[in-house]
Amino acid sequence: MKNKISLTLSFLAGIFLLNSCLKDNIGEYWKDDLAGKQYATIAVATLQSLALKPVAGEVPFTFLVNIATDALPTEDITVNLAVDQAAIAAYNKASGKSFSSFPTVALVTPALVIKAGTRNGYASAKVWGAETLDACATFMTAISITSCKTASGVDIPVAGNMKSYLLALPISNPYAADYAVTGYRIRPGNATEPISAGQIETFKTLTCKTVQKNGFGNYFSYDVTIEVTSATVVVGGTTCFKVIATPIDPSTGSSVGGMFTVWTGDATLKPADLTINYYNPVKKIFVLNCYYNSSAGNRIMYEVCTRM
Repeated sequence: MKNKISLTLSFLAGIFLLNSCLKDNIGEYWKDDLAGKQYATIAVATLQSLALKPVAGEVPFTFLVNIATDALPTEDITVNLAVDQAAIAAYNKASGKSFSSFPTVALVTPALVIKAGTRNGYASAKVWGAETLDACATFMTAISITSCKTASGVDIPVAGNMKSYLLALPISNPYAADYAVTGYRIRPGNATEPISAGQIETFKTLTCKTVQKNGFGNYFSYDVTIEVTSATVVVGGTTCFKVIATPIDPSTGSSVGGMFTVWTGDATLKPADLTINYYNPVKKIFVLNCYYNSSAGNRIMYEVCTRM
């Protein structure tokens, strides 16, 4: 019996039984000491993750709420839920992390009814506004059970260590996409080599603010990494972000060139605006003017990359 009492205390501390109570039969201790008890829990209380694209629109998500009990409930149970900022702070303190609260979260089902004869129900919520946030920041949200009652008004205890749904919300690199590319490459002493009509290149994520693409003008043995910085330049009345563009050898990952500080290219194809190496966030265009090293004369690239 001592063992049974100890097990009951473990249950109340949220150590053992809140995981095993999802089973119909966990053995003698459940039957003898805990029969008839009910607890409201989030079925998966560890940190989950939902990647967000940096685009406008609502993103829904669901999570499972459980009534932990040995016998099926005989009446409807209402579980009340709320966004819980304190749970984020508690998670950060316990884990040593530094998540920020995602600023726009709403519950679709703030009161979830779990029907008689069942133990589980899915709650729904949504987030939005990822396109306005810094993709390099670390966001999460937490939704907690605030109270739980049967249809007849009996309070059901909430498991303290399994009351919150924790959801990390990383935002995808906003520059990773397919781009239509126009421009050319110049090998000094040779005719300008235009990029083929209809060329499309995929910009892949390296970090939250850096992408990498294959191709330097019409030459595809080298890649170019592009880091979008916080430094700005005004182009045609639009505030744009300066970039650091670096041609690299993909076989080694080493730099093989750099970017020009002033426009350098074919004088017969001189652009109306000579601003180079920037990203226009309104038109979603990269303008790149780079070089790679060659003993026969550094190769020149001028590209306009427009997101598709």
